[in-house]
Amino acid sequence: MYQKTLIAGWGDMDFNSHMRNTAYLDKSADVRMLYFSENGFPMSEFRRLRLGPVVMKDEIEYLREINLLEEIDIGFCLAGMSEDGSRMLLRNEFRRGDRLAARVTSTVGWFDLEQRKLVAPPPALLQALQALEKGEDFRELPGSAR
Repeated sequence: MYQKTLIAGWGDMDFNSHMRNTAYLDKSADVRMLYFSENGFPMSEFRRLRLGPVVMKDEIEYLREINLLEEIDIGFCLAGMSEDGSRMLLRNEFRRGDRLAARVTSTVGWFDLEQRKLVAPPPALLQALQALEKGEDFRELPGSAR
């Protein structure tokens, strides 16, 4: 599983002194974009293609607290994808040491910024997606490209 180690920072905390819900979404997006950048798709390439990921649904499962300045290992895998790659389930797992603290599962598509609609990704981006480790519960999804 692709993985990055990040820190739970001051701005990630909520009133209860643990990581706030939207920080999980922010860090999930950061790890996803780091993966794409390291696999030939930095932001400049998405801008050139006039293409971007669009999140249609996020689900967060909380298992353990993450506190200020704790290191978190955030994994990234593919939980589902349509044959054409236009629709995906992307999963991020948050670990403190060897213990699972949270899981974020996002339904995502590729949005053409000129046509303003969902599209299949170009072949090189589809290849980067297919190179991701598949989750144990990976499933085939219907396509979303119109």
